[in-house]
Amino acid sequence: MKIAVLSRNRHLYSTRRLVEEGVNRGHEVKVIDCLHCSMNITSANPRIHYHEDVLENFDVVIPRIGASVTFYGTAVLRQFEMMGTFPVNESVAITRSRDKLRSLQLLARKGVGMPITGFANKPDNVPELLKMVGGAPVVIKLLQGTQGIGVVLAETRTAAESVIEAFMGLKADILVQEFIKEAGGADIRCFVIGDKVIAAMKRQGAEGEFRSNLHRGGSASLVRITPEERKTAITAAKSMGLNVAGVDLLRSSRGPLVMEVNSSPGLEGIENATGKNVAGMIVNWIEKNQAPWRTKTKGRG
Repeated sequence: MKIAVLSRNRHLYSTRRLVEEGVNRGHEVKVIDCLHCSMNITSANPRIHYHEDVLENFDVVIPRIGASVTFYGTAVLRQFEMMGTFPVNESVAITRSRDKLRSLQLLARKGVGMPITGFANKPDNVPELLKMVGGAPVVIKLLQGTQGIGVVLAETRTAAESVIEAFMGLKADILVQEFIKEAGGADIRCFVIGDKVIAAMKRQGAEGEFRSNLHRGGSASLVRITPEERKTAITAAKSMGLNVAGVDLLRSSRGPLVMEVNSSPGLEGIENATGKNVAGMIVNWIEKNQAPWRTKTKGRG
């Protein structure tokens, strides 16, 4: 197969591992920076130009699109879909997962457990917003934040009101969520491929830190998940339409709660924590499922 990996940096661990595993299995793999692509958008003969080349005859595209380039990256991915290339994750599914508010609404529609979440537009709604999620302490999240950036724990009502009003004053879109104290600053990353959780790790925040992101000093370890956690992770990924996803769960007194569904989950942490060849499993899934024009949206939506 001829495989394109949409990534801005060929030296990133995840990109490098996908290339290695693809080549080891006899495939031709090319890393493409989406921001260096230009598109000829036509119904008769859609094309993607990359530097001096025209990208043609790719069987598969693996999107590793960073949050900061979601708009243009998914546009390039849609163009591949219009050309009949099989996407590991479709552009529509990635767009759903990157919109925090939309993704939570889709999860709620499927009955997936989540922290109680509030969303409002005006500062005069703040008291009602805090009451809605059960009062302080609360977690306040910027809708555009990633890797734990733009996430604040407000431990008192006064602090929560101050932070929310400050964000609203800056015209920032925010979510307010209940704080799951019993999680103890830890979450579980479930790595979903197709309809299976193929690996899971527990991420523990650094001492005094409620965010468990590895980019913020958290640690990762192997964890055994329950059947309920496994089912929740698979349902969450499917609700976004993602074939490959990292689903982040909190263990709460009322069962697993989904925090986020990541469409470009990193491979380094999960491979190191579990000892599993996750990149190889992704390529293996591609080999079994790849087919031209095999998308639900056919590039539309």
